[in-house]
Formats: sequence, structure tokens, C-alpha cells
Amino acid sequence: MARPKEFDPQSALVKAMELFRHQGYEATSIQDLVDALGINRSSMYAAYGSKHDLYLKALDLYCAVEADRARTDLAPSDEGPTLPVLRAFLLSYVESALADPLRGGCMVTHGVLERLPGDAKAAERLGGALGSLEEAFAYLLLRAEVAGELAPGVDVRITARFLVTLTQGLRVMERTADRDYLTQVVDQALTGLSRTG
Repeated sequence: MARPKEFDPQSALVKAMELFRHQGYEATSIQDLVDALGINRSSMYAAYGSKHDLYLKALDLYCAVEADRARTDLAPSDEGPTLPVLRAFLLSYVESALADPLRGGCMVTHGVLERLPGDAKAAERLGGALGSLEEAFAYLLLRAEVAGELAPGVDVRITARFLVTLTQGLRVMERTADRDYLTQVVDQALTGLSRTG
């Protein structure tokens, strides 16, 4: 007789994260979660608590993955210019969106649009995720400033905030726009940052 398949809470959490990323919190039903996780309702509640508890755990995972990605991808090398790293990072948002057949977007963007201002627990996590991204951008821009790459008058902190806002806009527009459109937006946003133009 075949042994029943073992339940892997981490694997199931990744599935829940992807479901929330693609559908958002409100559009994801308990039945959607049960079907995606391959467990019954009582097992889901026992493992994760309520739908909201599961959402917060999935959001924590998503934010951790994205923060690691930003820290890694925005870390300039000790050789060569820094600003091309920024462009490559922003274009990676475009490419990852276009590679997703469902154009699922970003769990942080969904969360900001759906859960705020009414969900304090989500707000804390979402604010932290956006703050981490801002810090990663600020660090890269500061490196560019020290290396003499930034144009005079570029404010590192304000530009980092602008870039966070840009990433959120890209995550919304990726659902309808094509590669050329999104690439042009990225390039326009970076115009004026470089000392060399």
C-alpha cells in the first residue's frame, strides 16, 4: 500500500505565497488555498491559523525573498560603474514580469492596494519591505555619489524614494504594458542621474 504523501509546511507556504501574489488577498478564497496547498481546511487552520495568519506568513516569506534579491542585485561590485547595476535591477523587474504568464505582479503592491490602511499587521510588514528597498537603493546611490557617478544636485534619499515608487508603478503597469514601454519608463526615470548624462 502506498504511503500517504507527507505535508511539507514550507512548500505549502510557497504555494500560498504564489496564490496571494497572483490573486491578492481578497480574491483568494479559503477553497483556493485548500486546493493549492493540497490539504483539507482543518489541516490548513491547524498549520497556519486563519486565512489572515497564512497571508501574513506568506507575506513575510515574500518580503524576505525580495529583500535578499534587492540586497544581492543592488550590491555594486568593486569594479566598474555603479549606476548600470541600478538599471539592470529595474529591468529585472520588467523581465520577471514578462516571464510570468499570469503577470501576477508583486505581493507587496497587492498588499498596499488591498490591505492598507485597515490592516495594521500587514502595514508593518509592507512598510518594512518598502523601507528595505529604499535602503538598498540609497546604499547603491551613495556608492555612486562617492565614486563621482551621480550628477550634481541629485539627492540620494529622495531619489531612493522615487525609485521605490517607480518599482511599485512598474509592478502595476507590468500587467498591461510590453517590454518596450516598461524599458522606456525605466530609462526615462534614470535620465539625469548620471554625471555623464
